[in-house]
Amino acid sequence: MATTTGTPQRDSVRVRTSRPRRRSIGRVRWYTYLLLGLAAAACIFPVYWMFVVSSVGSQAATQLPPRVVPGGNFPDLLRLVFETVPFVRSLINSFVVASLIAVGQAFLCSLAGFAFAKMTFKGRDLLFLVLVLTMTVPAQLAIIPQYMIMSTLGWVDTLQALVVPGLVSAFGIFWMRQHISATISDELLQAARMDGANSWQIFLRIAFPVVRPAAAVLGLLGFVNAWNDFLWPFIVLKSPDMYTAQIAIKALQSNISVDLGLAMAGSFLVTVPLLVLFAFFGKQMVSGIMDGAFKG
Repeated sequence: MATTTGTPQRDSVRVRTSRPRRRSIGRVRWYTYLLLGLAAAACIFPVYWMFVVSSVGSQAATQLPPRVVPGGNFPDLLRLVFETVPFVRSLINSFVVASLIAVGQAFLCSLAGFAFAKMTFKGRDLLFLVLVLTMTVPAQLAIIPQYMIMSTLGWVDTLQALVVPGLVSAFGIFWMRQHISATISDELLQAARMDGANSWQIFLRIAFPVVRPAAAVLGLLGFVNAWNDFLWPFIVLKSPDMYTAQIAIKALQSNISVDLGLAMAGSFLVTVPLLVLFAFFGKQMVSGIMDGAFKG
């Protein structure tokens, strides 16, 4: 009798205690989705407003209240963009530069990070400390000596002047060094050396395949930074055929006046490839970052 009467009581307690938990979880999820939706709308709205201005004209940029409905002038402004500057060539230049920098940073920074993380050589810790300290120096301070080097090499007004300085970054080496230290054990490398593998084979066949997601994230970040870079290309590039997309947008503006509709049309056209990039590789980027975070 005691057993049969005690079981319904425990079941009723479980039912009563489980209901508030389901309600609280539902409330948290509802507020979470609401906040994420507002954050997404805040991020998307500037791009949408850029399209509105590029489809209406300069008057939409200063109109109060702001116009939120697109117009029908986007094809005309887009045609004017291509007629004013060699925009297709500029997009190709930006894509070539950004792709080479992305591949270079993904591979070379992984190679340097592997050396700092798993190889022993004299002055390794001091050299890595100096490398990290360079991250505290503003990049603008290196423009003058960098331009002098490019001028000595005869690379002014060439794409090499954009690609070569961006193939390796201090942040990229630091990122890959930390990731390799957290994900690859010394025992695994010692076993590979006992089997007769040298350092180059260990990196290509063992280390790099393991850290490939982190290297892919670094490559995507390098691609975005190179695509959006303005100051260094503006200084080192002279001829319109060598312009990148950001410099082509600057060329759309005259010294006397600025046609905001024309500039917004070019800016929107430059933004589209990045949106496509994140649409295809956004999940890989997030998984690569979270993979390193959990393993670290």
